[in-house]
Amino acid sequence: MVEVVGTAPTSAMVITKFVYRRSWQANSINIKAIVRDSIKIMKLTKDQQEEIKNQQSQTSNTKRVTALELEKILYEAMPALDHGFVRVVDYMGDDTSIVQSARVSYGKGTKQVSTDKGLIKYLMRHWHSTPFEMCEIKYHIKLPIFIARQWIRHRTANVNEYSARYSILDKEFYLPTNENLAAQSKSNRQGRGDVLEGDQAKEVLSLLKNDAERTYANYETMLNERYDGTTIDENKKGLARELARMNLTLNTYTQWYWKTDLLNLMNFLRLRADSHAQYEIRVYADIMLDTVKKWVPITYDAFMDYRVGGIEVSAKGKLIIQKLIKGEEVSLENSDLSKREWNELMVAFDLNDKVI
Repeated sequence: MVEVVGTAPTSAMVITKFVYRRSWQANSINIKAIVRDSIKIMKLTKDQQEEIKNQQSQTSNTKRVTALELEKILYEAMPALDHGFVRVVDYMGDDTSIVQSARVSYGKGTKQVSTDKGLIKYLMRHWHSTPFEMCEIKYHIKLPIFIARQWIRHRTANVNEYSARYSILDKEFYLPTNENLAAQSKSNRQGRGDVLEGDQAKEVLSLLKNDAERTYANYETMLNERYDGTTIDENKKGLARELARMNLTLNTYTQWYWKTDLLNLMNFLRLRADSHAQYEIRVYADIMLDTVKKWVPITYDAFMDYRVGGIEVSAKGKLIIQKLIKGEEVSLENSDLSKREWNELMVAFDLNDKVI
């Protein structure tokens, strides 16, 4: 378990309030599972639901801008994978904040929404990014450690992670569903290929589950403390938590608060909500993308149009498309593109008959 600089016992305890330790057996007996899009999702306990209800019942008067649709889901735990979730716990600004920053004006001004929409589209279209930095959002996220390590490569956020130096990690592990248990891709070194089936799939799932349970049991033994906080052997000393944590598998769940501005959030989502991203992190990105829609709907539409749905074309690629529009004959040999560049360009414009 890697600790983020700046983590303190108090911040760890804030996150711990939302965590309730339970064994694998207790999970299967006391918590009812629901199925959504073939993903097994665990419902929150009554205590967790009550805590969220209390947070959502808070009211306050403010002169700051608020996003009504985002306010409706504030603090709500939106399920991700088997034990994870995403919660929006705070935010600053909305679409008008971006416009205000771009115009450097007082308040919301007297411009109409249609005018604001045109300006935001212009900013997005021409990569004028600074105004989008004026909006910020903070998430509380529960995710497997191996996804957290991939996620942390986006070094443009403030992160405070649950510390296994101060607290014992929960006995909760991510296990892929059958449709997401795939072999290594033969054409992509960092992607998945065909789904594993039959006895091999059962064997892999068994290994993942058994290894996680075994290493967690050893983790408890080294700590001389069980997941529920009780002591195993009164005559023994427990190994320091900062050392015992090294034995855990990477599918163990961790939690963090992740705060970023809208620009860097869009950069993250452009990569991680993409179909080529790893499935597990894409689940979280898709949930977060929906929160952006509720928070800054005008910016969301521009983002989906110009960043997600748009296409970047090189100068050479532009010349090829121009020649195709004019009806001129073009080929890989006279394009000055590599085979990969050529195929990517053809696929981008649905010219699949020209893919080599």
